[in-house]
Amino acid sequence: MSRDLTKTFTYLSIHLTVGFSVAYAFTGSIALAGGIALIEPCINAVAFFFHERAWQRFDARRRDAGAIDGRIVTA
Repeated sequence: MSRDLTKTFTYLSIHLTVGFSVAYAFTGSIALAGGIALIEPCINAVAFFFHERAWQRFDARRRDAGAIDGRIVTA
């Protein structure tokens, strides 16, 4: 499994736990908290995966353009 996918699943696990805990604290309902905890973090995890991939492409383009230490070097 790729590192990005592993990070996505661990992030999802944490987010589900936090989401459920907060929703349960506010609603007192296990069913409602479970629904909230499943919907929002799952969508957020997908967004996080693509966010990581976009940053990888951005970094690769900077390297290809001649970036050194995070700065673009021009002649």
